[in-house]
Amino acid sequence: MTANNKTQVTTGQKLSKTSKQKTIEFIKNLLFAALAAFLLKTFVIETSRVPTGSMERTILVGDFLFVNKFIYGSSSPRNIPFTNIELPYFQLPEVRDPERGDIVVFEYPGDRDQLHPAEIMNYVKRCIGLPGDTIEIRNKVVFVNGKEAPIPPNIQYLSSSILPKGVTDPGIFPAGSGWNKDNYGPLIIPKKGEIVRLSPDNIEKYRTIINRDYGRNVVTTDGERVYINDKHAEYYTIKQDYYFMMGDNRDDSADSRFWGFVPRDKIIGEALMIYWSWDPSIPFSDLFRLLGSVRIGRIAKLVH
Repeated sequence: MTANNKTQVTTGQKLSKTSKQKTIEFIKNLLFAALAAFLLKTFVIETSRVPTGSMERTILVGDFLFVNKFIYGSSSPRNIPFTNIELPYFQLPEVRDPERGDIVVFEYPGDRDQLHPAEIMNYVKRCIGLPGDTIEIRNKVVFVNGKEAPIPPNIQYLSSSILPKGVTDPGIFPAGSGWNKDNYGPLIIPKKGEIVRLSPDNIEKYRTIINRDYGRNVVTTDGERVYINDKHAEYYTIKQDYYFMMGDNRDDSADSRFWGFVPRDKIIGEALMIYWSWDPSIPFSDLFRLLGSVRIGRIAKLVH
């Protein structure tokens, strides 16, 4: 083999090595980008779609939100995506807890008397009441600790009629309260460490909380006493903080008035910004009309 041929072979080997290195480097960068995106989505920014009109006109059906998970304490994934299979998870320390007026994204805790929700899904509502607050609604006006609550800028009422005090809605929380969505309470929101006295008169306020703490139905009453696990219970210590959530579309919102308190461990983050918005009533098969429905003016709009 001539010196010239040796040089050609060596050069070819170097080129081949360089090509492999570039491929490996590309794969490494791709994996790093995927890992960074996963960590960002898991611990900093979540995305959420708005499926119902309970927050109109603040948030519209078809809005897609960026959710600040970091502020309330990020957590590892809570369930396998697109399934109802729960995962053990850990939570990082919070920057702060939810405050009154925050628009909060949380896991739906379940119906009023339901031990577990039938489906794992995220809700978006405004935080009206904090742990220890007293909530009351008088003729559709919300009062917190005896003072009228700030009115959201885009609050909406679909009906001018008011359900009078004394008109009972059997679907209201707690069961047997005699309240309705327009005249509600007063109701004290449970607070972590609080020791509450249990009686047949107030047990419906705490029944679901206690049953969920135990993971099964343990609360019974004989009309005179309350029993937990068949043992007489006069007191119960609240295990975590709870919050009261309502939609800005007050006459068309399934919220804490109907299904009760939101526990702290179900809170995911604060709604931050709309990153996409279109008309979800248009089927995806009609792609051009769907794209034509994009609400340009709502994209990049901060939520408050």
